[in-house]
Amino acid sequence: MRFWGSFLLVVILDRISKAWVLASFLPRESRSLIEGGLYLTYVQNRGAAFGLMPGKSWLFFISALLVIMALVIYNWRSKASPLEALSTGLIAGGALGNLIDRYFYGFVIDFIDLGWWPVFNLADSAIVCGGILLLILVLLDGKREERNA
Repeated sequence: MRFWGSFLLVVILDRISKAWVLASFLPRESRSLIEGGLYLTYVQNRGAAFGLMPGKSWLFFISALLVIMALVIYNWRSKASPLEALSTGLIAGGALGNLIDRYFYGFVIDFIDLGWWPVFNLADSAIVCGGILLLILVLLDGKREERNA
């Protein structure tokens, strides 16, 4: 349930936030939330993370679809711990959020702008947080196995 709960929450919040950006901003329009620290800037990202490899949307679309399918199968077939399920749900939900953008618009809607980092969105944040959590879980599990060996 944690997989599907985190998965659906990420997809829903991502879609709502991007719909608001599309309805409220023009491309490249920026508004300050915290002067010098946090802006909302509507960017159409046609590349991968941070705008890398523009023009390869089909590659990112297929990659995201494969990742989502692999994570769904992993959670369905394995006895993932609650934290593993949470982390993989965050990753899959974020991947689906950006996949939906690529399918319908041909680009990913980015809007969270820290001023010193490439503009990103809630789906990107979920992927990164889920990835970090999963990495921590793998590292902790490896240390546990070393102690038991």
